[in-house]
Amino acid sequence: MILALDVGNSQIYCGVFDDARLVTQFRHASSSRSSSDEIGVFLRGALRENGVNPEDVKVIAISSVVPEFNYSLRTCCQKYFQIEPLVMRPGIKTGLQVAYKDPKEVGSDRIADAMGAVKLFPGRNLIVVDFGTATTVCAITKDKVFLGGNIMPGVRLAMEALEAKTAKLPSVEIKPTRSVIGKTTIESIQSGLYWSNVGMVRELAGRITGEVFADDPPLVVATGGFANLFHREQLFDHVVSDLILVGLLEALRLNGYLDTLA
Repeated sequence: MILALDVGNSQIYCGVFDDARLVTQFRHASSSRSSSDEIGVFLRGALRENGVNPEDVKVIAISSVVPEFNYSLRTCCQKYFQIEPLVMRPGIKTGLQVAYKDPKEVGSDRIADAMGAVKLFPGRNLIVVDFGTATTVCAITKDKVFLGGNIMPGVRLAMEALEAKTAKLPSVEIKPTRSVIGKTTIESIQSGLYWSNVGMVRELAGRITGEVFADDPPLVVATGGFANLFHREQLFDHVVSDLILVGLLEALRLNGYLDTLA
């Protein structure tokens, strides 16, 4: 069994693979103050509750955008699974050429997303939209060149900013809206969050296509917790909720970690 951990600013997204088949997934609120013991107890308990014997986990991969959490994560893997994990970091094999001015600046989540998209849709130009704590849009060529992209506040983060930084605006349920014109304060916030994201993604995807993919239009692939929120707007060619986990599995393969399972 293979355990893949996507550690974001809000949640740890966990997936278990049996060979290349994703057999279960679960989430846990992330906190940089969590100890290795807290994480280890949670992971082992969650695995059991999802029908996986923790002793069957032989390989672990981690993508983390919370640097201060990484030591606890690595120690957890060593103590509770007796495994040295693969941690997505500069220097590991990704199969990508990163065209950033400083490749070390690119978040491991964006690289893992790109790797997952290239694995699932080989030979295609790609735009990957990830709706996480931050919303990211990344462009990858059919020759596996990671060109870069955009980083914006995520849907929930934008809502929480309105709630925290204004005197009278409440927290609202994030959901699709039919009308762009809200008739109440809550409806106005909901429509603003929804349609601003629809417009943002459509504009960025269109501009990226015109700028670098005009001769060979890309597939637009969405992932992340809020990707399905926008399904009816036909912004994407594919929604792949576990894209980053696929990318982590590919990182294990490229770096020889799966050889021990053969």
